[in-house]
Amino acid sequence: MPRVEFVATAIMAGALLLTGCGERRDADEPDPANTDAAEPVVARQPDITHLRQPPADPRATLEAALSSGVLVYEGDDNAFLAEVLKVCGIPAASQVLVFSKTSLQSPLISPSNPRAIYFSDDCYVGFVPGGLIEISDTDAEGGTGFYSLHPQTYDPAEPLDTPVSCLNCHSSSRTHYAPGLLVRSVFPDAEGFPIGSAGSHITGHASPLEERWGGWYVTGQHGAMRHMGNAIARELANDAELDMEAGANLTALDGLLAPDRYLAPGSDIVALMVLEHQVEMHNLLTQGAIAVRRQTFRSGRIAESSGEVFDPYESETLMSLVNHSAERIVEHMLFTDELALTDPVRGDRAFIRQFRANRHETDDGRSLKDLDLTTRLFRYRCSYMVYSQAFEQMPALLKDAVYRQLFDALAGMETGLNAHLDADERTAIVEILRATKDDLPAYWAD
Repeated sequence: MPRVEFVATAIMAGALLLTGCGERRDADEPDPANTDAAEPVVARQPDITHLRQPPADPRATLEAALSSGVLVYEGDDNAFLAEVLKVCGIPAASQVLVFSKTSLQSPLISPSNPRAIYFSDDCYVGFVPGGLIEISDTDAEGGTGFYSLHPQTYDPAEPLDTPVSCLNCHSSSRTHYAPGLLVRSVFPDAEGFPIGSAGSHITGHASPLEERWGGWYVTGQHGAMRHMGNAIARELANDAELDMEAGANLTALDGLLAPDRYLAPGSDIVALMVLEHQVEMHNLLTQGAIAVRRQTFRSGRIAESSGEVFDPYESETLMSLVNHSAERIVEHMLFTDELALTDPVRGDRAFIRQFRANRHETDDGRSLKDLDLTTRLFRYRCSYMVYSQAFEQMPALLKDAVYRQLFDALAGMETGLNAHLDADERTAIVEILRATKDDLPAYWAD
């Protein structure tokens, strides 16, 4: 029985979306009517052109904005946070809210003062009213980096703080001892403390819905399906009970918190589902990259000490690791074990628009960011994270293996990774990748 918590030095959260900004709605985009009419619409209507070309290095971009005086705190925490998100290319409508005390800023977090998490494809920002702004991004060599910024006391001449304590949770057995992120579900008591005797769950796109989002707020509709969000658990002798019915199908958080303390009015269910997929994808890319770099160094040193010329493709130990890491990545990329939805999910139009703002699409408008939300999360089950910095920064050995295994699965070979994909969907994914990725190996050509 889960309780959800996002672990990452108190990171991550959402984005502001606009409705009616003149952007066309493609035929493959979920109809805005597929949202609850009574659901609050984000009040702010910011320019989102920055979301189409997010910075390649969010940390460096943010530090430059601070040191140059482009980004200055002027007494309003929310206004400063909104500017931080804009600099990092993160939409405010991506906001999700976690009220369990499971992060660096636990003393400030409670059901009435949750931590907000905002995210783009490459960067995460978290904020607790009255506390720190936390940032996590993808580092070319180290994987995932964690930084913090206090709105009222930061020194613009100094680099962002890098709390070592973050790695206590973010580089553990749960992340294969590589820096990473977690989405966690717990049984929260009335103050937000996890009830330890009841256990917890690390959740992803394969997790049963009834194990997700304990300790999180969830806005949106999901029919007869149930989750652990929006609810307080009651401790029993060696367990806990939580009324999932009480937190089901909420479209507003009125009475649970003060919405004006946050950039968006809710904690969108679709954003939460996307976040779970993305965090696990980021972790697999990071874990694979670090493991391959380490083993390449070790194998090279062994060959050198033996007086041999090192050819990584001839190293059985190294290539075994490369292929194993690639298989784990491709399995997740193709949503091989994704939970099947038994009812449609309806979320915030603002998040959907902003999430799709930087999509890579074919001439006829198809993209890997096309949502389904009826039986699964995405229409085309191949992760949009193929365009992310974490993917692009993989070692060449690993990227080659990922492309090879991905192509074999989409070509219909018996790989064990494609039984859930019919021929039409596999063909569509190949066509989208051919049209939108310029680094595909030659064997991907028609």
